[in-house]
Amino acid sequence: MSGHSKWSQIKRQKGVADQRRGQAFTKMGNAITIAVKAGGGIADPAANFKLRLAIEKARQANMPKENIQRAIERAKGLEAGKIEEINYEGFGPGGVAILVEAATDNRQRTAQEIKSIFETAGGDLAGPGATAYLFQSVGLISVLKNGKTTDEIMDLVVEAGAQDLEEAGGEILVYTKPEELHRVMEKLLTAQIKVEEAELNFKPLSTVLINSPQEAAKILSLMEKLEENESVQKVFANFDIPDAILKGLSS
Repeated sequence: MSGHSKWSQIKRQKGVADQRRGQAFTKMGNAITIAVKAGGGIADPAANFKLRLAIEKARQANMPKENIQRAIERAKGLEAGKIEEINYEGFGPGGVAILVEAATDNRQRTAQEIKSIFETAGGDLAGPGATAYLFQSVGLISVLKNGKTTDEIMDLVVEAGAQDLEEAGGEILVYTKPEELHRVMEKLLTAQIKVEEAELNFKPLSTVLINSPQEAAKILSLMEKLEENESVQKVFANFDIPDAILKGLSS
């Protein structure tokens, strides 16, 4: 089970995503604000796809409409200038490469927190460029089979213009070029394919096989601790943990 493709699946299984409601809404609000800033101040989700993705994710988490609107309005004001998007790079147990996306109003505080999490877990926070080159920016769409076969979905995905796909249990993970994520997703929806999630993602160019249950547990613990940090938006890694080991850890 490779880190780029199924960390979100592991999070659901382990309940990592069930963080405090208030903290989750804060993260989503920051993602919305950053999306407006990154889109040149465009606050219309129809004209700003990154904002549309952030709003959809917030709605799926039942974030109140007024909270979403407040985050959009914040992006238009002076307060938005305090929040910046920063990537942190490091290595976990077993030499696993990790890329962390964060949104913070205090760069120094967040850097210290991320550094502490890495070191406590037996990893190291590295400098810019240490691991980024090991990942490729992609669009990622998770679709449900809903009675369709993998071959049927594959035909639709190829026709929609996707680059690659991967089977993950009852889901199919569809990879696209970042700039084509919206177009491919719309084509899948038109074909009545159930889209569970769509997001911009980082896919590792190669993976590190983890055959030790102890090392796997340390890596997953590090990933969880990073996810729990209030400034962290997303965490990507290039570990490859066999399903048999994952099942052993969850039993």
